[in-house]
Amino acid sequence: MANPVLTYLDPAAVLLDLEAKSNGDVIRALGERLRQLGCVRESYVGAVLAREATLPTGLPLGGDNNIAVPHTDPEHVIRPALALGVLKAPVTFSNMENPDEKLPVRVVILMALNDKDRQIEMLQKIAETTQSPEALAALRRAKTFEDVCAAFA
Repeated sequence: MANPVLTYLDPAAVLLDLEAKSNGDVIRALGERLRQLGCVRESYVGAVLAREATLPTGLPLGGDNNIAVPHTDPEHVIRPALALGVLKAPVTFSNMENPDEKLPVRVVILMALNDKDRQIEMLQKIAETTQSPEALAALRRAKTFEDVCAAFA
């Protein structure tokens, strides 16, 4: 069975070699892409930024393997989607388990899901995939959408 992450990942919402100075830049770039695709409301990016400030989403997987999975409440979502950003250089996200700890992150998966149960399932699926250092290394090296799909396979 295909990884459910790929079900919601639109090739147009995958930004590889993304240049950003902050986690806000990443969230804005990915969120704007989802808005252009008709997946989220105008309010989405602001809601994700506000949530990230109080409930951070950095996952400490060690060194180059840290990721972030920003998201917000379903009312800002029109139709379910994911956006993926692979950054040229890391930006800082706060650790979801210890918000005082800052994590360098190069892989960001922005979730826009309109069902809280599905949101939890997707977080679990993302966590399963990203537990593999090989899959994360493949994502960081990805040059095409096909490379991204192979990393999530």
